[in-house]
Amino acid sequence: MKLFKLVVGLLKVNCYVLASDSGEAVVVDPGDNPAGILSLLEENGLELSRILLTHGHFDHVLAVPALKEATGAPYFVHRGDLFLVEIAHERGEAWTQQKFRPLPPPDGFLQDGDIIRFGDEELEVRHTPGHSPGGVSFVWHRERAVFTGDTLLYNTVGRSDFTGGNAHDLIRSIEEKLLSLPDDYTVYPGHGQPTTIGRERRENPFLVLASKGILPPG
Repeated sequence: MKLFKLVVGLLKVNCYVLASDSGEAVVVDPGDNPAGILSLLEENGLELSRILLTHGHFDHVLAVPALKEATGAPYFVHRGDLFLVEIAHERGEAWTQQKFRPLPPPDGFLQDGDIIRFGDEELEVRHTPGHSPGGVSFVWHRERAVFTGDTLLYNTVGRSDFTGGNAHDLIRSIEEKLLSLPDDYTVYPGHGQPTTIGRERRENPFLVLASKGILPPG
């Protein structure tokens, strides 16, 4: 097993490459810098078999067209975020004043409970809406890790004021789908530093308040 992280794009998204011992790999949230991602794959002798999106916001998806074209790897997102990937290039251009290619249609849609296999590794898909309607997290049980996108981050939670976001759904997703994991699972978020489920359960101010019945508006 190998895990690589690249920080990509103007908004400093954590893009992760997960590789099995056989050299089959998946990439999670390729938000930008396709050349850097492709170089990492080549330098480590990895074959990209799938492109996985935790959600459809532009900063997490803009390298999809180039990666798909270069490797032939299919990409997957939850159906609830299809509207976001369809406008991702427009949102990226509005934010950065750069031109981006539109994403092609997804090759398939992720659902809660799906198992994604690469080599002898497996990821479990958990639907974690709130930051976006189709947000998902990927649980790597063998490595006791979870990739949470912008749902759960170090000492905070994702914004819920974007189109399709909902604060109550966000907290419910975290409580039911993430805090149900053991405390020692490492959380690899979409931005910032890694953390653990236990640390966030004990110290994340949003989750501490929610545990006392104090929920954010929305």
